[in-house]
Amino acid sequence: MSGPDPRPYPLDRLASRGAPGDAALSVGSRTWSYRELDEEVGRTAAALIGQGLSPGDRVASWMAKTLLACVLPLACARAGLVHVPVNPVLKRAQVAHILADSGARLLIANQARLATLLDDDRAQARMIALEEWEAGDDALPLSHADPDELAALLYTSGSSGRPKGVMLSHSNLWLGAISVAHYLGLSAKDRTLAVLPLAFDYGQNQLLSTWAAGGHAIAFDYLLPRDVVRAVGRHDVTVLAAVPPLWIQLAEADWPGGAGRSLRSLTNSGGHLPARVVRSLRELFPDARLHLMYGLTEAFRSTSLDPALVDEHPDSVGTGIPFAEVMVVRRDGSQAEPGEEGELVHAGPLVAQGYWSDPERTQQRFRPAPPGSRHGGIAVWSGDRVVEGEDGLIRFRGRDDAMIKVSGNRLSPNEIEEAALASGAVREALALGVPDDRLGQAVMLIAVARGADAEQRLRAYFAAELPAYMHPRDIVWREALPLGATGKVDRAALVKEFE
Repeated sequence: MSGPDPRPYPLDRLASRGAPGDAALSVGSRTWSYRELDEEVGRTAAALIGQGLSPGDRVASWMAKTLLACVLPLACARAGLVHVPVNPVLKRAQVAHILADSGARLLIANQARLATLLDDDRAQARMIALEEWEAGDDALPLSHADPDELAALLYTSGSSGRPKGVMLSHSNLWLGAISVAHYLGLSAKDRTLAVLPLAFDYGQNQLLSTWAAGGHAIAFDYLLPRDVVRAVGRHDVTVLAAVPPLWIQLAEADWPGGAGRSLRSLTNSGGHLPARVVRSLRELFPDARLHLMYGLTEAFRSTSLDPALVDEHPDSVGTGIPFAEVMVVRRDGSQAEPGEEGELVHAGPLVAQGYWSDPERTQQRFRPAPPGSRHGGIAVWSGDRVVEGEDGLIRFRGRDDAMIKVSGNRLSPNEIEEAALASGAVREALALGVPDDRLGQAVMLIAVARGADAEQRLRAYFAAELPAYMHPRDIVWREALPLGATGKVDRAALVKEFE
């Protein structure tokens, strides 16, 4: 199979990649053809411009997988705007921060969500209720934007404890879609069940890569794993992307009467998939190709393991995907030898443009590619420790920093600690990631209590203010936290104690 076309285009052109009469998108009981999808993109783009927005303005969306949520990435691109998708599970405080940080001019969400922001001074964006949104009849034609223009800000947690906006261009998103469609072997015959949040690069790519191949994307929000099982059967789904916690649940689910036999491509990212789960999925879906992948929002996706090697090497995340140059680098910047641990560094056209309005953190993560790089230019220095074996396959070892990865969500310990302190139930707090068979990692909080009923008050606060994946699984109470020589809390000592 020849390589994918490396030429980038404006992102909105994905709406016309398929045959005009073929199914492009299903939401609920309604299906739109590619002709109808392109028309909806054009009408939505015109309606956005009709709100008085100017090129480069940021448009935030905070909603479930509605038609509008699926169309906005392309509609904003067509209108010359920057899309800022917000994860529906986030609560008021995180959303207000994203709105303030991005400088969003417009927020579209349902009335109940908007009501939570009315008394928050940080939420300066004009708000339109989803229930009142109308696209109208006017439509904008195809965009002729420079592919290097900014198309989206995807917010991910950072080491400072506040979400940071990763700047993605038309080119980043277009080539990411083309790359994935190529190495997954997607075609117009494929039907992708899009179960992951569209605010994540992995989740959004469910739509974009399917459209790049001219296939049919089925937007689906689920409550229980059995909902996914039923949807796979109902839609004869061929492609399913998930993170480890969902794969663990699906591997344990009941797939009656040959359900799932339509599946031909399964993908995992967002954390290591335990070998026992790999075996279970291979037994459940012997005719499906299982792709074990590694990615980071700053470069979209870096590696994927050839499905033919999964049974023999379930601990590997494979090799670089199309358009990704992946290197293993020593601390002195030189490239590591096979079998030698180093930092994963990613160069090439999938590398994002940095962090929005944050030059300091951009300079820390986006630095010149190491000597010997084919692409050169700016690379993403991931902070992840990996080893490339003699077989050429990359294996993940751990992180340089203290980030916690729960159900595919990267969390900053500082963000958890700040929330604990804000509850008023603790004097001091320190968050760690600890192994969890189902979640990959879980949050452990070591804290000093403030007043009576501290744990009850703390858990109530987390339940009210933060999404479930940020809640501590374990709370360890101490009289005081250990201090290091500089007077700061000795995180390393606690990591060693609980590792």
